[in-house]
Amino acid sequence: MTQKTFSAKPSDVVRKWYVVDATDATLGRVATQVAVLLTGKSKPQFTKHIDCGDYVVVVNAGQLKVTGNKLTTKKYYHHSGYPGGLRERTLEEQLNLDPTKVLEHAIRGMLPVNKLRDDRLARLKIYAGAEHNHDAQKPEVFSVKEGK
Repeated sequence: MTQKTFSAKPSDVVRKWYVVDATDATLGRVATQVAVLLTGKSKPQFTKHIDCGDYVVVVNAGQLKVTGNKLTTKKYYHHSGYPGGLRERTLEEQLNLDPTKVLEHAIRGMLPVNKLRDDRLARLKIYAGAEHNHDAQKPEVFSVKEGK
């Protein structure tokens, strides 16, 4: 008897809550780990076309670290849509202005570009400080250093 390939249905998905502490972790490491949690790729019932991911709360986004000269050389661009409306900021300026946007931008870039991306990003909660208001969901602590 042959084994059939398992394909998850939306009713089969069980979502968990995770808290990720970004203190002294590098931007890319945090972003990749969070992207895996949001997509659900670490789950055995992962199915590409079904959103199997979990909720992720990232705290201490203001204490992210970067390596090399990225603080001064990495640029973030925004265009207003009008002629001459291109604005650019360095990573350092963006971190001082709003550190949550830096992490959200990095995580967004690591998610696949499809219909599920907006729903996955809606399950991402980022806070610059250590306080968050999701204690009622009883989130599990996820260590970026260990990947668990």
